[in-house]
Parts: sequence; structure tokens; C-alpha cells
Amino acid sequence: SWCVGHLVGLCDASEYDEKYKKWRYEDLPIVPECWKHKILEGTKKQFGILKKLMRDSEVNEVICATDAGREGELIFRLVYEQAGCKKPMKRLWISSMEEQAIKDGFASLKDGSCYDSLYQSALCRAKADWLVGINASRLFSVLYNQNLKVGRVQTPTLAMIVDRNQKIKEFTKEKYYMAHIKFDDMDAVTEHFQKKEDADKVAADCLERMCEVEKDDVKEKTVRPPKLYDLTTLQREANRMFGYTAQQTLDAVQEMYEQKLVTYPRTDSQYLTDEMEESTETLIQMLLGKMPYVEGLEYQPDVSKVLNSKKVSDHHAIIPTMEVAKADIGELKERNRKILYLISARVLTATADPYIYESHKCQITCNYHTFYLTAKKTKQEGFKAIENKWKQFFGVKIEKEEPELDIWAGKHYGPCDSFVSEHFTQPPKQYTEDTLLSAMERAGNEELTGDTEKKGLGTPATRAAIIEKLIQSGFVKREKKNLVPTDDGNVLITVLPDEIKSPKMTAEWEMALNHIAQNTETADEFLNGITELMQELVARYQGISEEKKGQFQGKAKGEVIGKCPRCGADVREGKVNFYCSDRNCAFTLWKNDKFLASQGKKMDKAAAKKFLAKGKIHYKDLVSKKTGRQYEATVEMVDPGEGNVQFNLIFPQR
Repeated sequence: SWCVGHLVGLCDASEYDEKYKKWRYEDLPIVPECWKHKILEGTKKQFGILKKLMRDSEVNEVICATDAGREGELIFRLVYEQAGCKKPMKRLWISSMEEQAIKDGFASLKDGSCYDSLYQSALCRAKADWLVGINASRLFSVLYNQNLKVGRVQTPTLAMIVDRNQKIKEFTKEKYYMAHIKFDDMDAVTEHFQKKEDADKVAADCLERMCEVEKDDVKEKTVRPPKLYDLTTLQREANRMFGYTAQQTLDAVQEMYEQKLVTYPRTDSQYLTDEMEESTETLIQMLLGKMPYVEGLEYQPDVSKVLNSKKVSDHHAIIPTMEVAKADIGELKERNRKILYLISARVLTATADPYIYESHKCQITCNYHTFYLTAKKTKQEGFKAIENKWKQFFGVKIEKEEPELDIWAGKHYGPCDSFVSEHFTQPPKQYTEDTLLSAMERAGNEELTGDTEKKGLGTPATRAAIIEKLIQSGFVKREKKNLVPTDDGNVLITVLPDEIKSPKMTAEWEMALNHIAQNTETADEFLNGITELMQELVARYQGISEEKKGQFQGKAKGEVIGKCPRCGADVREGKVNFYCSDRNCAFTLWKNDKFLASQGKKMDKAAAKKFLAKGKIHYKDLVSKKTGRQYEATVEMVDPGEGNVQFNLIFPQR
């Protein structure tokens, strides 16, 4: 049988004690002495099936065959524990769904206890997210009287997006000019001029003049083939080439993994193990006969470039499987097909020859003025030949590179044309999913020493979900390919302390989780550190000055139209409702209220103000559903609890 994602999760704070239903500063920090788990509402039926099977008298052993990674281990173990299963447990650890890989995996099952450290790491991740999410969200929500959702990984990620956006806002662009001389394909430029007249003078001096290549700094450069894909580099490439979100790419490659067309997707390795040499050579020959973009391609693959067992931890790089040979690729969904072509192309480029070229940095003189030109001359196309073929196949624009020119030091060229170009200094670019994934992967590394492997925000398996969560929470929005913070996102980062939004700290936590999986650090040490941080934050933020609170409230959305009849806080206008600004109070007046609509009335701003001031409004032109006749009556607002609002009709006495 199977799990459908998480079947068991951690209980909410209110399930430990009724008093936690109300968010209060006095109750913080909330740190469970004994952690409780519960069966998740949407998956109770499947949990019941698994529990029955685990307790069946005919079952004497359980094999964990969930995804071979941290979260996969957690999903199974929580079900095993919640079901009260005590039967022996084995672990199937595979990176491919091919039949042979599955057979090999079953032939080398390990005792489940071999993965206890991985389970502890996963459990720590869940508990750390709970401790930070519950306590920091409640602390800052209560202090600022706003619903502020804080996450261990998503908040530092949001902080990076907000910081980049702020730098763009603060950037002041400056105009500058360059003079050019042009002869055939040669286009040389001066350094920057602040004044246009200076550039115009140089251009005028050089018009129809001869120029000389005074210096030519020639260097032979070698570009190594790209590595195979791990999940993050695949997501980045798919975003850059096709505009796919990280989640869309993960969904596509996961689906193809389940169809046995590619290997395990949630990997952070870009290499294959040494023993895969022969199977990889066979795979490449199959791809050369199957992929439509390799027609006429001649190259000798060097598989040794992608083999390194020392750089493969849990899973090797993402590659296609031999099942592709039998598959009708044309029948795949367009997105899946493009991703499969991308993964296949990377296997070919990664095993191809390097790209070798001559780099020319030239200094050119024309009528006593100095110009500069960068050019190149290709000596070996190598992997670029394959890269350009599949880009042409997909219609992907090939990046503009330095011109291919024959330039010779001491030679004269001309007579030259000349002109002036106008430019502006450029601000930093907004994050795209490509650049954000890269930034998340590197986050905090520049401030840390020692081994930088596996640091960063989140893991390859979780980064896509973090981005989606920020968007769904209303902190980030997509503007074409760009990821831009919303007003709520900017405000949240403004009020949070550095500890919560620091990529460095979260990167250290992610590294600690990795150490727990490797059994070089204990779970208790890690969780004690996070508990102490929460205690320190609660002690430090005992109150917020009215000035700070007012600054935050000033950014709240919606005009204040009255006072809440339940708690006395401001009621503001939203897009679809009039809502109480106190997050602990659920009072709401809906603009599309069905009762008022049935009477031909709207809950507009004027009506909402009257209801809040008097609790009722007298209408003269209500219409009877039965007779169609008009009548007059008072509509009274009633609060039955939990913030829901109902309306009663009060007819005048006859």
C-alpha cells in the first residue's frame, strides 16, 4: 500500500491546551514537553488502511519504500509510530523506478534502524518549523495587532526578495555616453563619458579616420562541460528557458519518475556513482538514437566526467532511464516532454568535450583617442554544439556572445564610421525563480567558514514549496517572471528581528539537520538551541512602542469605517468585506451578503457604517418574495458568535 504525502502531522498548539486557542503574549513561548501527533483530516481513510495492514496477523515484517530522503523517512515513520506498529522494519532505498533498480533494491534491503538518524533529522525539521512558526507568528501578531505568519525558512527567503526590491527602489540611474568606431564587424568603444559633448567630440575626431590595433591581449580559455542536473539546477534552467515555476518543474519530473522515465528528482548531487559507467554509456547511445535534436551530431562521450561516488550522498544526479527507449515521447504532456528533453540534453553536454576559444582584449587607437574591443575565436566547439542544437530545436534564444573576429596587433583598419550611444546605469534585477533558487542555495555561505556543502535555505525538495507558500500567503507576487514583495511582505520584514529573517542562521540550522542525519550532532542540542532563541525573543519583545506600532498600522490596508461591535477595534474596508483589524476577532461584514442581495440591497460602505453605528437600518422599499409588493422594515445585525453576522427582519406593528 502507499502514503499520499503526509498522513500524520504535529498537533496544533490549541490541541495541547484550550487556552492556546486565544493568542496571548503571556502564554509564550509554547514549547511542548511531550510532542503530540495526529492523523491528518484529509487522509484518515488511507491511514486506516495502513494501520489495518500493519496490525494484520499475516504481516510479520514492514518494508519502508517511501521516497529515499529525509521527508520520505518522516512520512513512513510517523505512520508506523501512530499505528502502534512494533513489527520488524526494513528499508528499500532506490533512486530509479526501473524494474532492475527495484529488484536490486529489494535484494539489498537494510534494517530500518540504519536510518534512525535520518528520521531524527526529519523530526527535528518538523519540530523546528513548529516552534518558530507558532511562537514567532503569535509573538509578532500580538505585538503589532496584525496577522503575521512567520516561517523558519520562508521568512529569510522573503527577506532576500524584500532587500533586493528595496535596493532597486533606492537605485538612482545615471546617464552616460560612449563613442564608437565601426569597420565591418568591428565595433570598438571608449570608456564612459558623463557629458554628451565630450563623446560627440571624440566621434567627430574619428569619423572617416584609420585606426590601429595597438595591443591584443590573447588568452586561450577552456569552458568545461556543465555538470548533470540536481533538482535546483534543473528548476533554474527550466525557469530560464521555458518560464516554468520551480513547483511546475518538480511536479513534471516527479510524474516522470513515477512513470519510470527519469531517476529520483529530489537530489542535491550532480554526479553518478562510479559503478554506473557502463549503464551510462548504454543510456547515451539510446539517447542519440531517440532525441530529435541530435540529428547529424557527432561526438565521443567521456562518461568519466560525470562519475564521482564521493560526491553522491543519498541520490545521484537526475538522468533519464532506459525506459525512454520504449516510450512514445510525443504522447507526454508538453511540459513533461520539454523537461525530459532538457534532462537528456544535459547528459549529452555533460559528457562532451570542453569549449575552447581564444579571448582577444584589444586596445585600438584612432586619431589619438583610445577605444576598446573584446572578441573571440572558437578553436573547439565541444559541448556548445549540442547546447546550440537543442536551443534551436526549442526556439530558445541563444545568448549574445562576443563577436568572432580576426584581429591582428599592429594592423590598420578603416576608414571608420563613428557614432555616439546613450546608456543608463542599471539597477539590480528583481529575483526570478531561477536567480532566487540560486540565492537560496548559497544563502549565508559568504558569512560561514569551512565546508559549504549543503548550506543554504531549505533543501532541493522544499524550495519550490517555499516560493509557492510565500505567494499563497500574499507576501510575494509574480510579475511576469519576476518575484516581487507585496506591501504585506515589506511590512513583515520591516518589523521582524534579524534572527528570524537572517539567511545565515537558517542556513546554519539546515546544516545542523544534515549533521543530525550523519549522527554527528544530537537532536536535543539542535532543538534546545531553537527553544532558547524563542525564549530570548519573547523576553526581548515584551512590548512595542506606540510609535512603532503606529508606523506598522499606518501601512494597514483599507479605510477605517467604524468600530467593531464585538471588541471595539477598528473595522477596515477590504476588497470583499469590512473586517475587524484585530486578528483575534473574526468579525466580518461581507459585501456580497446573500440575504441583503435577496432584498435588492448591497453591503456598501454607507450601509456598513450605519450598521456599525446603530446595529440596524430602516428600509422602505424591500420587496416581498411571495407577493412582489414593496414594504418597509428594519434590518437588524445579529452576531451569533465566531464573528459570523446574520440579519433579522423586524416588521413595524400594524
